[in-house]
Amino acid sequence: MADIAELARIVDDAARKANAITQLSAKEALSFEDSYAVQSASIQRRVARGEKRVGIKMGFTSRAKMVQMGIDDMIWGRLTDGMMIEDGDTISLADYVHPRVEPELAFLLKKDLGWPVTAVEAMAAVEAVAPAMEIIDSRYKAFKFDLGDVVADNASSSGFVIGPWQSIDVDISNLGMLMEFNGRARQIGSSAAILGQPIRSLVAGARLSAQAGEPLQAGWIVMAGGATAAEALSVGDYVRNSVQRLGSVAFSVGK
Repeated sequence: MADIAELARIVDDAARKANAITQLSAKEALSFEDSYAVQSASIQRRVARGEKRVGIKMGFTSRAKMVQMGIDDMIWGRLTDGMMIEDGDTISLADYVHPRVEPELAFLLKKDLGWPVTAVEAMAAVEAVAPAMEIIDSRYKAFKFDLGDVVADNASSSGFVIGPWQSIDVDISNLGMLMEFNGRARQIGSSAAILGQPIRSLVAGARLSAQAGEPLQAGWIVMAGGATAAEALSVGDYVRNSVQRLGSVAFSVGK
């Protein structure tokens, strides 16, 4: 049986110290239940150090990715204020192992959101929406892992940056997205790539978090999932995600 506390210490230390680790599944394949237990325990370690839960992130929000990973549902991770990056700030590459970035949308909740819930009810719980980017960082050596490893490692969530919040009366179903590196287009996509309609990601987040006994709370942020493939980061990169009708968000990469 998996030693949840010890595995949580391993992944937490890897993220905190930016150290690559051997995949957990190399010794023993983790069940989905055990993987999420490791994730939860690792986040509790962060909370014990003084960080605060501020929301969740959604992963595998495209049908192609689900098929690739052999699953029929999304995965999710937990966000803390220690992962927040201010719009326009510079991150240090030394704080990560294999950092990549993907363009997203973020939701800000104005009231609790439990389960079951309809798309209309979910939208009614949203205070605002914003252009965003998530920095994902698998802490495993050689970027080698299985699904259980990914979930245990907080669904690879490492950092997130959010642009200006906008009224939710904007139709977000098919907004163009342009992610640039140093002024050059690197990924072009649409919010429609997020489950066909990003609000479906919010509904799924409400379901998954409620099933874990942690229903979404007022004031929390929900990262809807990548709208394009992720791109690797290097020192000197200036990354900007511009979202049609919502504005842009950016950060830089230092040593």
